[in-house]
Amino acid sequence: MKCPYCRSDDSRVLDTSHDRRGGTRRRRVCLDCEQRFSTYERAILDTPLVVKQDGTREEFNRDKLKQGVQISCDKRPVSAADIERLVGDVESDLQAMEEVEVSSRVVGDLVIDRLKELDLVAYIRYAIVYLGLEDLSSIRDEIDTLLEN
Repeated sequence: MKCPYCRSDDSRVLDTSHDRRGGTRRRRVCLDCEQRFSTYERAILDTPLVVKQDGTREEFNRDKLKQGVQISCDKRPVSAADIERLVGDVESDLQAMEEVEVSSRVVGDLVIDRLKELDLVAYIRYAIVYLGLEDLSSIRDEIDTLLEN
């Protein structure tokens, strides 16, 4: 494993932990510059193809999903770890479905449900695009629905 500080190949593992999705976090120390850093390993499992509204199919792109969630959470009190966890949970749910293809709507529904639990403003931001809320009236209706619950 290359040290992110000095690019040396010599490092030693200090600690290893596992998460519920099967990932492994390793705390390391570089033997040359003595800086500490963490690495995260996760199994590469098959995720289904995502069928877009226009009928095209593309591979699930974790980075694309993460970027969309980050945009909705911009300037909100949502940590990078929370975003990473949300994206990982969505990816795990898709893998657990064991389907070859899923609708982009399924992916969007998984994201929007988790955003509602994480941060309501980020949820509204995501919903404006995802649900196609095109005017203030429809946005107000969505906010009123949230406030009723």
